[in-house]
Amino acid sequence: MNLSIQGFIHGIELFIEKTGRAISWLVLALVILICYDVAMRYLFQQGAVALQELEWHLFALIFLLGGAYTLKHDDHVRVDIFYQSRYLSDRGRAWISIIGTVLFLFPFCLLILITSWPFVENAFLYNEGSPDPGGLPYRYLLKSAILIGFAMLMLQGIAEILKNVHILRHKESH
Repeated sequence: MNLSIQGFIHGIELFIEKTGRAISWLVLALVILICYDVAMRYLFQQGAVALQELEWHLFALIFLLGGAYTLKHDDHVRVDIFYQSRYLSDRGRAWISIIGTVLFLFPFCLLILITSWPFVENAFLYNEGSPDPGGLPYRYLLKSAILIGFAMLMLQGIAEILKNVHILRHKESH
């Protein structure tokens, strides 16, 4: 594999790995926050809109920004009827991954990026915050995670295609 392509793949995967590990800490924060919120509501009859919104925001960040990390570690949802079959070669798996990425992942990510751009742009223009009294401000920052998350997913998809092309070339030469 060309060293510049290998470096490009490594750069993407290093970025996705570091981002995914950082985002994974939000899971712990979310669990602690939910436990605190439940304890406050049921033990002390004290609830807060901001706490509930923060729970939703953390979950959204975990989901949106963790998708590329999940793809990198091959922990995403896939119909494994054929892919995990013992009758399918590494080349066959590489082809399935490339075709799936090009026909499904990229078009879906582009659809989300194109259609959510005005949504995020309006949120920034109006400095959108929570409509609820006591809710969180800066909702536009959360909405920008839609664009960031799907751009990261596409970036990891590019790395996956390049790795699978390498598998195809390597397997052809042997």
